[in-house]
Amino acid sequence: MSAPLNKIKPLFDYLLIEPLSRETTLPSGIVIPDTAKEKPQEGKIISIGSGKRDEKGNKIPMEVKAGDIVMYKKWGGTEIKVEGKEFLLVKEEDILAVIEG
Repeated sequence: MSAPLNKIKPLFDYLLIEPLSRETTLPSGIVIPDTAKEKPQEGKIISIGSGKRDEKGNKIPMEVKAGDIVMYKKWGGTEIKVEGKEFLLVKEEDILAVIEG
């Protein structure tokens, strides 16, 4: 993508998520490289849309906010690359949980 990260604003009930990678070290001290691991299912919400609307046109507020660390469905979202980093555009319904600090 050519747009800078701060210019990407998700629409409706979409969220822009930065996947969090966790370094995996086996008990023997061997570090598993990112290419051998499964996709992360945790990420930090960078920005959110305004929410979707119900049948009567009333806006349904989002349950999450920018900065939340969340768990999302394994195969949810659309991968995009911005400024050399990978991000996901995910619908709010694909968020499974907020991880409280």
